Amino acid sequence: MSVLVATHPLYLEHLTSPHHPEQPSRLQAVMVGLGVPELEGTVVPIEPLPATTEELERVHPPAYLERLAHLAAAGGGWIDADTAMGPRSLEAAALAAGAGLTAVAALRRGEADAAFCAVRPPGHHATRGEAMGFCLVSNIAVVAAALADAGERVWIFDFDAHHGNGTQDVFFDDPRVLFVSTHQWPLYPGTGRRTETGIGAGAGTTMNIPLPPGATGDVYLRAFDEVIAPVVARFEPTWLLMSAGFDAHRADPLTELGLTSGDFAALTARARQLVPRGRVVAMLEGGYDLDALSGSARAVAATLAGAGVSVEPQSNGGPGGDAVDAVVAQWRD
Repeated sequence: MSVLVATHPLYLEHLTSPHHPEQPSRLQAVMVGLGVPELEGTVVPIEPLPATTEELERVHPPAYLERLAHLAAAGGGWIDADTAMGPRSLEAAALAAGAGLTAVAALRRGEADAAFCAVRPPGHHATRGEAMGFCLVSNIAVVAAALADAGERVWIFDFDAHHGNGTQDVFFDDPRVLFVSTHQWPLYPGTGRRTETGIGAGAGTTMNIPLPPGATGDVYLRAFDEVIAPVVARFEPTWLLMSAGFDAHRADPLTELGLTSGDFAALTARARQLVPRGRVVAMLEGGYDLDALSGSARAVAATLAGAGVSVEPQSNGGPGGDAVDAVVAQWRD
């Protein structure tokens, strides 16, 4: 088995400020994690192409993209207290979304069994018309929209510690995309209550599993086995897109969850079994402890490639069972 890895030097040109958590060093840490000898021969590099204007406009209105372009042309600046862009940030964002599209095309050609897109800026907080939470373009939503327009049924699994409000915003009324998020609650951006399940034709195709600080891998796996897997099976997805944020790791400085790299590997192993082989794309989101980010990205890429690497032991014993009980009861009703 093999895994495509899509990355590009331009991602390092997305510059915010020297003390911002979302730094180029994050991407460098990921690539160190993917460069271990155990993955030699299973990692297939692939150069991403930027998403076209038409592909971006499946998700983002032209006026929004024009505002970002004007800010980039002016040298960049702050959009809100958390989100900034430099002169090349929009180029990097288009290339981040394009990495997922490039990976999908390569997987369709049978070039590997899965793909890992090591990209920045991240994307899952960007709504249709608003940049926020370090995110400019909703990378994974651009890929999901292209797949859905091609007749595919898309499952997005977002295990970042922060709720993917932007992804949810895009597909909240879309029955072609099943959005499942596990995240810390309470935490920025304040969305992702378990009662948020979609509207209109998309009712029942959004699942939120908010978990308390300290939640560990055994809680996540129980949620996966008891409620995520049955709902995914009923949805019958043809593609899995993973918002692979690693800030749920116990070492992350911005969050308070209790996962390890072994937990991310276990979640990935379960998730990939629910879609056809060769139809899995992981896209990097958060993760701000560099060692944890490196080890967790390695664990996920290795799992997608079926390769054996050293991972931390899985975690257990944390809180969150009652939160899982509530979600299980809700989705069984």
